[in-house]
Amino acid sequence: MIIKILLTIVFFAVMIGVGVYSRKQASSVDGFVLGGRAVGPWLTAFAYGTSYFSAVVFVGYAGQFGWRYGLSSAWIGIGNAIIGSLLAWLILGRRTKLMTQHIESRTMPDFFGTRFNDQGLRVVASVIAFVFLIPYTAGVYSGISRLFEMGFDIPYEYCVIIMSILTAIYVIIGGYKATAMNDFIQGIIMLFGITAVILAVLNAQGGLTAAVEKLAQIPSDADPSVNGGFASWFGPDPWGLLGVVILTSLGTMGLPQMVGKFYSITDESAIKRGTVISTIFAFIVAGGCYFLGGFGRLYEPVIGANGKIAFDSIVPAMLVTLPDVLIALVVLLVLSASMSTLASLVLTSSSTMTLDLIYRDKKSLPGEVEEGTIDDIVAEKIERRKVVVMRVLIMFFIAISLLIALNPPTFIAQLMGISWGALAGAFLAPFMLGLYWRGVTTASVWACFIWGVGLTVINMLLGNPINPISCGAIAMVGGFPVVWLVSLFTKKMNKNTIDSIFQCYK
Repeated sequence: MIIKILLTIVFFAVMIGVGVYSRKQASSVDGFVLGGRAVGPWLTAFAYGTSYFSAVVFVGYAGQFGWRYGLSSAWIGIGNAIIGSLLAWLILGRRTKLMTQHIESRTMPDFFGTRFNDQGLRVVASVIAFVFLIPYTAGVYSGISRLFEMGFDIPYEYCVIIMSILTAIYVIIGGYKATAMNDFIQGIIMLFGITAVILAVLNAQGGLTAAVEKLAQIPSDADPSVNGGFASWFGPDPWGLLGVVILTSLGTMGLPQMVGKFYSITDESAIKRGTVISTIFAFIVAGGCYFLGGFGRLYEPVIGANGKIAFDSIVPAMLVTLPDVLIALVVLLVLSASMSTLASLVLTSSSTMTLDLIYRDKKSLPGEVEEGTIDDIVAEKIERRKVVVMRVLIMFFIAISLLIALNPPTFIAQLMGISWGALAGAFLAPFMLGLYWRGVTTASVWACFIWGVGLTVINMLLGNPINPISCGAIAMVGGFPVVWLVSLFTKKMNKNTIDSIFQCYK
């Protein structure tokens, strides 16, 4: 226990110390939200990866999907690396950086409002982002606290409160630069941690071959007379597995906290290096998490108060028998994964509300003449005021998420499915197509917002007749035909405006 406490104290001290070190760069809006658009490839790649993979993946997803699909759940991690990291960087990285810098966009709602010349889109997108980032944040709190409870025997409620306070401190002090620097430190811990934990768990089962043989002897849930499904290539439910791969991989390209990483990277050469770093990181961390979860059925399941398997307790049950030093490493691993994601989420939500709702400045499109200017002293005061409001909203957002986390309505995986389904269902198609296709219309963006949020909310109100994860995957993929079809039959944007926006790629 002394080792665990000391390591955790050192960890928290470093996180807060980085926040204090970065505070000078967080005095302006660009500095607080984007790190001055001058964050290098290593910091950006690790910030992307650590924001992607949190306790939701390590505890919630690895446990639930490892139980359902066995070793084939490792495909989810591979999909995350190839689609969610490699393709995301290749498809979005350069174009996002160039266009957002050209139209002076700081957030994803700001991009929609300026790119499609409709400030109503900006307002609605900011509300969607704020509302649906909350359940995701609550899921992260829930996941991290399960592991913390296991490692320190501290009640769940205290764990959640401690995590929220410490995350708020270093984000409020240091902004995005502090978050990116801490993400790099936390990412290194995650790489070493997941490798050590996998080796320890396999060793406890007699090695990889013995563990796979034990898994192959477990009968299928659907047909108890059939063995081997959980040790097969595509598992007992390949189509269900595909839905999870789509949700957790494709969804990253439509999430504000993920896409925002491309806004802040230094230049195009940094994007190329960041692509390689981010992909390798995802293969190790995501692939490792799901591979580990695939062996969950070799351990006695934890039964909840409702008489059903507590999926969020599967991974903690696998790790509770490890040596104290390894449990301490696991706690740091999950702390690292989760605090980096939490920092990204709260920073995204607060900046969106501040810049796109409270201080929604009138913006000129590229090529237009501004109607007037304000002097430097007034501008500086407004910038400082915006940063103060963002810091206050960070506390507000954390407080709401904390209330949900203290009484979570469903499993972690379902919380994330609702959040990702609504956000990526609404944002993914118009954002990606808006970077490439001049023919996307403003009406088609509205249609996709209604599609993504409407499908998710209606499904939720009806008691989830479609599994939230499958529903999220449908929302994301379905957004592309929605944008394409509506764009074919609605009014096109002004040609001169579009030409001026796409000038950045020449």
